[in-house]
Amino acid sequence: MLQASLVYWVTNLSFSNIQLVTLRHPAVRELLGLPNKETSERMSDPDVFGTIQIRSSDQPTKLQEVSVKELSPKELFAVSVQMLAKGHQDKAIRLLKLALHKDPECVRALTVMGQTLIQKGLLTEAIEHLERAIAELFLTGHPTKLEDIDMLIIASQWAGVAHVRQGVVYGSVKTHARVVGQFAEGLVHLERIAQLKEPEDPKSKVHYFDGLLLLASTLSNVSRSAEAANYMRRVAAYNPDYEYLVEQCENVGNDFTGDLTSSRRNYSPPR
Repeated sequence: MLQASLVYWVTNLSFSNIQLVTLRHPAVRELLGLPNKETSERMSDPDVFGTIQIRSSDQPTKLQEVSVKELSPKELFAVSVQMLAKGHQDKAIRLLKLALHKDPECVRALTVMGQTLIQKGLLTEAIEHLERAIAELFLTGHPTKLEDIDMLIIASQWAGVAHVRQGVVYGSVKTHARVVGQFAEGLVHLERIAQLKEPEDPKSKVHYFDGLLLLASTLSNVSRSAEAANYMRRVAAYNPDYEYLVEQCENVGNDFTGDLTSSRRNYSPPR
């Protein structure tokens, strides 16, 4: 029987956790193309497809009312992230749809739309958006820029998660061909991360090893324990908190996923 599902921190990750990272860390905000925190605090909640009030940077005491439809894709994306931080998923999705209508190739919007759709259980639609984001990143060859590589890691993680969750929905990995197919598709995306060179940038490195952790868990779920252990050794070398899981994922029958679930609940990624 399939163990539990995938790793708790991914299959059940609330989008608020993503937003805490996105909204509080300037480097991540810059990567996603978001305004700085001071600017975002000058923006009111939008009446979706109505208007939004923004305080002018040159006249901070004056509110300027702007039509949401007149916002650029980058601005729409930024406002959608704020809506997600406040738990307004439906508003965020409408804003992201408008951003993608204006710029269908916006990787950030495609990725965040995919993440949001996963949270709503719309896995097929999530996969479509995330795989479009990945395709855009490869449009001119293999990504070489730091931010593109980081976005590739993030989009690949979530595409892998969406496929695996779809497989979990279908049932037992040992008896259902559709489940096997979904896990195989998920592994394609997660193994893409393992094929990348380990990033030097600290935040990209966190994303990279999160991806390897997902890969180890998924391999364990499909009884590829030796490969799972190899990736878990790399994760444990980066974060010794996972050292005890190396032996457990080598041993068939141990509840590797259950232990990983417990450990992730209390895990804070290294800064």
